[in-house]
Amino acid sequence: MKVFLVLSVIFSLISISCSNEPEPINFGTDQCAHCKMTIEDPRFGAEIVTKKGKVFKFDAAECMVNYINKGKISETDVESFLVIDFSRPSTLVNALEAAYLISPNLPSPMGANLSSYLAKNSAETQKNSVGGELFNWDGLKQKLKN
Repeated sequence: MKVFLVLSVIFSLISISCSNEPEPINFGTDQCAHCKMTIEDPRFGAEIVTKKGKVFKFDAAECMVNYINKGKISETDVESFLVIDFSRPSTLVNALEAAYLISPNLPSPMGANLSSYLAKNSAETQKNSVGGELFNWDGLKQKLKN
């Protein structure tokens, strides 16, 4: 009986410590895993959460994509890719389903002029306002690879 209780406690602790949930970005404190700059702007930012529960935070979506494109992490090790929805500052959304706008009239922290949106229609509305080019996740990775 004691062995069962001890094993139950150990299993519970392991389960809790290996969470693969996103973490809130602490603006003004957290550092970008790619460029090492302090993450400042709540309209931008991104996270990678690995299957083992490690969280990598980025000051902009372009830093996260460049981190991936440079092979600093294997996509097979990733549980989720997240970006901040420009329309809802500080709100992380699924990067694989997001829409992206590159517009010289909407500067981002690292100079790629890249903003992310949960809904494609939000990105299209912003594009109609400031101009630019729309991308999905795969298109964005290819664009930034070049």
